[in-house]
Amino acid sequence: MRSRDPHLKLADVLTELDMSRAAFYRMSARGLGPKRIKLPNGQLRFRRTDFDAWLENCTEEMR
Repeated sequence: MRSRDPHLKLADVLTELDMSRAAFYRMSARGLGPKRIKLPNGQLRFRRTDFDAWLENCTEEMR
C-alpha cells in the first residue's frame, strides 16, 4: 500500500473536492479554505494533515 504524500498540489485538492479552480479561489477569498503554503514561485501546496483536518471540520451532522 502506497502512503499518501505529505503535501498536495492545488490540482490534487481540486480533484478530491470535485471543485473548479474558480470556486476554490472564491471559497478561499472568504477565508473558508484549507491552510496553504505559498511557494516562492507562487504555486500552492497543502499539508495532507491540514487538508484532512479541514475536511473533517466541514462535516455536518444529519438531523
